[in-house]
Amino acid sequence: MDVRVAIDTPALLGESPLWHPEQQALWYCDIPARRMHRFHPVSCARAHWDFHSDVGSFAPAPDGSFIVALRDGVWRFDPASDARRQLAVAPYDMTEERFNDGKCDPVGRFWVGSIDEPRRPGRAGLWCFRDGILERRQSGITISNGLAWSPDGRTMYWADTHAHVIWAFDFEPLGGAMTSRRVFAQFAPRPEPGLAGYGGRPDGAAVDAEGCYWVAMYEGGRVLRLSPAGELLTEVHVPARCPTMPCFGDNDLKTVYVTSASLGRPAEEREEFPHAGCTFAFRVDVPGLPVRFTASA
Repeated sequence: MDVRVAIDTPALLGESPLWHPEQQALWYCDIPARRMHRFHPVSCARAHWDFHSDVGSFAPAPDGSFIVALRDGVWRFDPASDARRQLAVAPYDMTEERFNDGKCDPVGRFWVGSIDEPRRPGRAGLWCFRDGILERRQSGITISNGLAWSPDGRTMYWADTHAHVIWAFDFEPLGGAMTSRRVFAQFAPRPEPGLAGYGGRPDGAAVDAEGCYWVAMYEGGRVLRLSPAGELLTEVHVPARCPTMPCFGDNDLKTVYVTSASLGRPAEEREEFPHAGCTFAFRVDVPGLPVRFTASA
């Protein structure tokens, strides 16, 4: 598969890409740089906005604003006016934990997980935000990632990157109940020392129109397409050791954009992968699902 560099300016930790259909633009964030980016593929025009705190993830609102998960809480951000307003305070110790992967469910609730930076097992969690309230829905993990929903909204996916596992749940869209937790995919642990033979661990994800789950494999240099039963269907190698999240974009939602990370990578790896931190793109036959807008901003 032909993989190209779509955005050649490297991020420290590029994350949370989404395609805004009304703007025909790709949005993504650089978490430790505390920055949100907008990129128009047709014109190559770029813009960015800086924040006072780490930007973990975000979702668009119908009025052009965004709901943004910063380290210190959930905020409303309007890029047109640069107005920012805090909607909820982070429910954890901000010196050791921060918000990470986040997306909207089929009815517009914003779900966001956290990451325990000292990597203590079981300290991070998953919250659901709506109408100014953050409700903890899951716990017992280390690095929350991989949020996505099936096309019919009845299956929810969630991953613990640290444990190399992706779970599937039965999901009730109206009330947001998560039940029947089961292992969707389990990957081999990271070898020590070195990365020889390592396939990576599951990071961010997206679902296509056939219900297949596309997941970036951090430190594995690849993006996988898994069937609704968890079977490996496609493997796409990208020119970076640490891809972080795919999303579907362009008019037909058949371009997969993949963010990546460069922060903390060893010098020899940077020589092997000079495009680390850039955003990549490749074309697919099956379109993705459109981004879901928040009802909470």
